[in-house]
Amino acid sequence: MTSAPTMTAARTATVRRIRPEDAARMRALRLEMLADAPLAFLETVAEAAARPHADYAARIAAVSRGAATAQFVADLGGRFVGHAGGTVVPEEPGLTVIYAVYLTPAWRGTGLLGELVDAVAAWSRACGRPELMLEVVVGNDRAYRAYQRLGFVDTGVRVPHPKIPTLRELQMRRPA
Repeated sequence: MTSAPTMTAARTATVRRIRPEDAARMRALRLEMLADAPLAFLETVAEAAARPHADYAARIAAVSRGAATAQFVADLGGRFVGHAGGTVVPEEPGLTVIYAVYLTPAWRGTGLLGELVDAVAAWSRACGRPELMLEVVVGNDRAYRAYQRLGFVDTGVRVPHPKIPTLRELQMRRPA
């Protein structure tokens, strides 16, 4: 039986902005994300698996630079074990929305989530956006508590889930 990584082990995963050459590894992580947490993301495993590699490569190249959207990965010596993205909201120029946050199950509780969010926050501040916002499916208490530990506060705003009408999401914010 293998044990879960420790807090010290989390430091062996390098958190960095994604690069164009990461497309295949990001595709593999995306499929894992969708299989593990199907309600948290906006497509199905089947939809993602059907998308051509060229589409992944174009998306990764686009988010590897610039100030509008960025993706960060936790790279464990060539295998991605975590991801968090950030994007600008035209209606709120001082805000970065964090999206597609994921950790491989064995890496949950190691501190790596904080490192990924910190990477998005640093990028957000560098782009002149001092606030972060994310949405969590109502009832996903584990994620809710994890974000609270990282300083996010429930705003009281509830919005419909973009794909599943019976679900609601709650918004949380914190300084970048």
